[in-house]
Amino acid sequence: MNWTDERVELLKKLWSDGLSASQIAAELGGVTRNAVIGKVHRLGLSGRAKALAPSAPRPRKPRPASNGAAHARPMVHGNTALAPVIRPVIEPEPEEIADPIANVIPMADRCTILDLTEFTCRWPVGEPGKADFFYCGSRTKTGLPYCAYHSRIAYQPVQNRDRRRAAR
Repeated sequence: MNWTDERVELLKKLWSDGLSASQIAAELGGVTRNAVIGKVHRLGLSGRAKALAPSAPRPRKPRPASNGAAHARPMVHGNTALAPVIRPVIEPEPEEIADPIANVIPMADRCTILDLTEFTCRWPVGEPGKADFFYCGSRTKTGLPYCAYHSRIAYQPVQNRDRRRAAR
């Protein structure tokens, strides 16, 4: 589509009459809204007839009086079927874990690294390299590296670990 002089004059007239770019494109035919906008900018047309604005400003809606009390729950707008319900979390008291040294390992269960199997506890006791170093050697459940006692020490819930760090 070429912009002929007649089409440009019609564009200028329609633009000054206050028609939108979409309306002008429909009136001209064979041209898109974006093409009209581009041509208007290239021609430097800026003065448009604007709709008559009312001389008096619109009256504002009165706001409801607030008593200043804070809401117990955050406001949720829209569908509230899946809105989160905030409930206070009651945390249980932390359990005291017995000192690992207090666990007496029978002499018959103690073993060296060469004696460890799939079914023996691999919890190290003592200082490696010293003569009194050994592994727990107690019976374990299949697939776990530690006996029940040492598993409680090794695998602690996250909240208990965080509390213990905060206490330090």
